Amino acid sequence: MREKVYLEKFAAEDFDKYYKLVGSEEVMAMITERAIPLDEARGNYNYLLNNNELHKSFGSFKVLELKTNNFIGLGKLKVEEMNSKKAELGYMLLPEYWGKGIGNEVARLLVKKAKEEKQLNRITAIIDPNNIPSRKILINNGFVSDKICEIDGLPGEILSMKI
Repeated sequence: MREKVYLEKFAAEDFDKYYKLVGSEEVMAMITERAIPLDEARGNYNYLLNNNELHKSFGSFKVLELKTNNFIGLGKLKVEEMNSKKAELGYMLLPEYWGKGIGNEVARLLVKKAKEEKQLNRITAIIDPNNIPSRKILINNGFVSDKICEIDGLPGEILSMKI
């Protein structure tokens, strides 16, 4: 399978790319059910950058198109502390890239990265249970559904994978 995308950690100068995602109602509809306002997004981005410093291989990554280096979205494999045994996997893509197999490729790259590190024994992912395409991507990459519940007042489904 030929790769279409690659991952590169977000850096301080990438806020505009991040905001292009989180500031979009369409992108955020199945995540927070609202676009994130600029000030809140700046705070979230500072948290993201600090989290990226925890571990060289884990954090939040720009998803970039291999041929053009165009920004496509975000992929994350987030740990809470450097020696954590579990990580949260997630992804967001700009709408023009939906339905092209890129979400599946991003999930596959993140799972591969998690397995290569040898530190993790579990990956979780949280989605809106109505987000059928995301659910399909996760199941196809080895995740199983653990439970459907409310998370921060929103519908949620927690899926996981043992490594």
